[in-house]
Amino acid sequence: MTQEFLTTVFGWMTVLNIAVLLFSTIMVLALQDWIADVHGRMFQMEQADIKRAYFRYLANYKMLTLIFCLIPWLALKLA
Repeated sequence: MTQEFLTTVFGWMTVLNIAVLLFSTIMVLALQDWIADVHGRMFQMEQADIKRAYFRYLANYKMLTLIFCLIPWLALKLA
């Protein structure tokens, strides 16, 4: 594998993961009450706990995308 190939792979990984993150964020914001009600019934959780879980999910996904996709891509671009 060449550096150019790895740079391309990490670049597309970053784009796809950011797209999934944006889609998830928009869906959570747009359908917040409905989806929280569905998940509340599925997992017997309070709506406040579910909203905290959504926030934690989005925050963790963002951090993992930055650490495992964007930072390696930047490192390869600068090398």
